[in-house]
Amino acid sequence: MTRPTLISAGVALLACSAAPLNAAEPRSTGEIIAMIDAATEHSTIRVPAGVYHGRLSVQKAVRLEGGGEVVIDGGGTGNVVELLAPGIEFRGFTVRGSGSRVEMEPAAIFAGAGPVVIEDCRIDDALFGIDLRQASGSMVRGNFVMGRDLDPGRSGDGVRLWWSHDCLIENNTVVNSRDMVFWYSRNLRILGNRVSGSRYGLHFMYSHDTLVEDNILTRNSVGAYLMYSQGITVRGNSMTRNRGASGYGIGLKDCDDILIESNAFLANRVGVYIDNSPSSTESWGLFVQNTFAFNEIGLLATPNTHDNVFTSNAFIENEEQAGVHGRGALALNTFARDGVGNFWSDYNGFDRTGDGVGDMPYEPRSLFENLLASEPNLRFFLHSPAQQAVEFTARALPELRPQPKLIDPHPLVRPPKIVAPAAEEPSEGRGAMLAISLALVGVASLTAWRLGRDPAPIKRERNRR
Repeated sequence: MTRPTLISAGVALLACSAAPLNAAEPRSTGEIIAMIDAATEHSTIRVPAGVYHGRLSVQKAVRLEGGGEVVIDGGGTGNVVELLAPGIEFRGFTVRGSGSRVEMEPAAIFAGAGPVVIEDCRIDDALFGIDLRQASGSMVRGNFVMGRDLDPGRSGDGVRLWWSHDCLIENNTVVNSRDMVFWYSRNLRILGNRVSGSRYGLHFMYSHDTLVEDNILTRNSVGAYLMYSQGITVRGNSMTRNRGASGYGIGLKDCDDILIESNAFLANRVGVYIDNSPSSTESWGLFVQNTFAFNEIGLLATPNTHDNVFTSNAFIENEEQAGVHGRGALALNTFARDGVGNFWSDYNGFDRTGDGVGDMPYEPRSLFENLLASEPNLRFFLHSPAQQAVEFTARALPELRPQPKLIDPHPLVRPPKIVAPAAEEPSEGRGAMLAISLALVGVASLTAWRLGRDPAPIKRERNRR
């Protein structure tokens, strides 16, 4: 056999061996539907690997397993996967290609009954990600939702619950969507989720009696917004670099009985914004052991805000530690409990007794900050000679000094335990800005420690020199 003949035969052999890999025929979701029809309820169906085209409607309580090797492509029409019976479990699929008509609210995975399980799925190229309606008792865990490349206001929600109570939403990652939103839903557990590049990381509307814990909300317009909701505990979350038009780490609007505990609010435009919360008589808000560091404003509230208690929090190097949204003060709130106030990095008092509590109250009276409340554009002059001149004038002419925005009668001279956020940046691989986050907290801790030291030992050290 000649050399050219040998080469031609080798090429033909390689082509034949490669054919099964490159010439896989497209499959239809009709194959999956046939498997469901043939199965008994609560049986497990392991779907063969491949790309399945078309929409999939599941109306029987079965366990569907994709094993990470099955793609369901809806072709750009309506909901891609619909789970319409209680007891369905849907795991390990990639779902893509929902419709685009906003008024139809098409989703990659829609659940219209509960309980269902949606776990370890990846969602691409869908207007809405996971949409639960009247699907109480469901679990949505370990999913990755990537929104379409749209402005967040035009995008659909990454995860949405409507009238779906007693649900677990855990360890999901949502990137570039509108909101992870909860409407009219009670007794939820929102744990360990990561949201970035979105409008509101977490958004609650008329949802009550819920635990929000260990979530990482970064680089959104707002980290979390709680509206018209009651009985929510927000604990151990990280809200960092949320700097959109609002830029709140967390916002509270007409909410009652809210516990905000052991969270880290770092480098947001505003750490916490409060508008008329609590809104009902005999209701309360409690902020304890949170860290507010390097925000433009640590705490911002409307002057009618009342009955919030702040204790054992650390306010560290915010450009403005606390501000009033409008004219007035925060006198209707309490900044200490049982003799324990908060740490303020700009506190100029001292602790003669060594009990960790300052001997003088913390009373911020910045004239420049008061001017900011009525003319926000003056923020351009922060840290400038103009600000220094205004403050010097206020000190020289006591009649110009404003009333304090708040009074902490028992300020701490050392910060309480600093809350260190987990890996900051939500991403598919969960790689993160952990080093940067920990560095920020480390700087905060060092700054707080140095600013909070008892001045007496410092003075003795200077005298030795």
